[in-house]
Amino acid sequence: MATRLATVRTSANPQVTSDASWWRDAVVYQVYLRSFADGNGDGIGDLGGLRSRLPYLSWLGVDALWINPHYPSGGADGGYDITDYRAVDPDYGDVADLEALVDDARRLGLRVVLDVVPNHTSDRHPWFQAALADPDAPEAARYHFAPPSAEPPNNWQSLFGGPAWSRTPDGRWYLHLFAPEQPDLNWGDPAVAADFERTLRFWLDRGVSGFRVDVAYGLFKDAGLRDNPGAYSPTLFGHGPEQAMTWNQPEVHDVWRRWRSICDEYPDTMLVGEVCLADLEQVALYSRPDEMHQSFSFRLLKSPWSAESFADGVRTALDAFGAVGAPVSWVLGNHDKDRQVSRFGGGALGTARARAAALLVLALPGSAYLYAGDELGLPQAEVPDEAKLDPIFFRSGGARAGRDGCRVPMPWNADRGVGFSADDAATPWLPIPADWDQYAVSRQARDGGSVLTLYRRALALRDAHPALGSGDAAVSRRGDVLTVRCTAADGSVVRCVVNMGSETALVRTRGTVLLASTTGVRRSAGSVALPADTAIWLAEA
Repeated sequence: MATRLATVRTSANPQVTSDASWWRDAVVYQVYLRSFADGNGDGIGDLGGLRSRLPYLSWLGVDALWINPHYPSGGADGGYDITDYRAVDPDYGDVADLEALVDDARRLGLRVVLDVVPNHTSDRHPWFQAALADPDAPEAARYHFAPPSAEPPNNWQSLFGGPAWSRTPDGRWYLHLFAPEQPDLNWGDPAVAADFERTLRFWLDRGVSGFRVDVAYGLFKDAGLRDNPGAYSPTLFGHGPEQAMTWNQPEVHDVWRRWRSICDEYPDTMLVGEVCLADLEQVALYSRPDEMHQSFSFRLLKSPWSAESFADGVRTALDAFGAVGAPVSWVLGNHDKDRQVSRFGGGALGTARARAAALLVLALPGSAYLYAGDELGLPQAEVPDEAKLDPIFFRSGGARAGRDGCRVPMPWNADRGVGFSADDAATPWLPIPADWDQYAVSRQARDGGSVLTLYRRALALRDAHPALGSGDAAVSRRGDVLTVRCTAADGSVVRCVVNMGSETALVRTRGTVLLASTTGVRRSAGSVALPADTAIWLAEA
């Protein structure tokens, strides 16, 4: 089992210490920078605000933070349309601010992971601007252009809605699998690979501990630009054979082997890939020993609330990643999906289920990625149409709500403006619901029954018990009751039992209840009465 940073933080010296396998069971906290904390009072989250809140992350008990893109951007897709990969957007600060953040985090025992976006740039990137100005410029070879014609080159569709091809002013077609402002890079051009290697080294030289790789299953496309055999289905867990020409081309794995070799030059650094494929065995291949250290398992993120679905999601992930010797990177929430509380039914029901799901994920062997605000039990916010910014909303003509509702700024204090901006003086970049003071960190930190308190207790216990977050796991299901039995190398055992049904279930045990997701658990001789939508951790005697 990897030495956990939480253990380091409780010692006399809280600084990060060397541990090449820290990522195997780390708890990583995802920060949507624009929405986390506003340090200069302009209504936009920034690096200064994040620095001021690092003690909160240390207090919470996480091991690392992953920051969504901080680079200068065209502003079309929440920072994922980048104009300069080796700089900081002035809205957030500058490179010196990021270096100071990394230093502060290390002193608190926290590592910093950055987001890198290799599939596409902004249409305002100097390369694309040069390609627009001159079709024969060397920069034109760094994108996917097709000659003028009446129809697009093929039937490929944008994930944000509509065709994946748009015209340049001179009539050429260019590929964008996301928004038109995000032209896809051509990784067949060596200049693209060389420039990204310089980007990795630029940030690694500044002390970051690794990268979350956006659209890691993309980069290469079918060389013949052949039609896809089908349309993406939102009912799938990810892209499958119906998108065979646009995703998961075999050449992409050579990129990750090269990036892995670069990280190997920098001790204790890692790569985690966003790999949205339906087949978990294919996802796991990105985490082979010579490729990325991890690739996200999104199965639970996309599963309905049922013991059958969650049992299958846990079991298939453990099997797939175990086959390549990699830990699972568990995900229940992120900046692209509705908040858990809302996905699981909303209100008190959704909150109870989200609390139970948190205990399940934090018990499982591997790393856990938490999205900022999930530890507060935030629901999906209702954002008025006139305030929305997500291109999904506009590309779909309003048919899809978009992702703004899971990106609303964090509530820190139960006061005017909820403490997001300095002195609460600025209007936040997305409107914060009027009743969100009830979710504020300041209020929940004083409440022994709050979602925040549950997370903090769970993270402390995860650090204290070697069977939580590491070792081996056996999955079983009895009706609506899911059980994961976690066994550490020292033989200690913790069972996580989740009642995902609508009736109280009787769980027989001689063990000790370490933690329950609700206060309604009743213990009697040899058994525990487990209410609906509740999880417990049992240390076996």
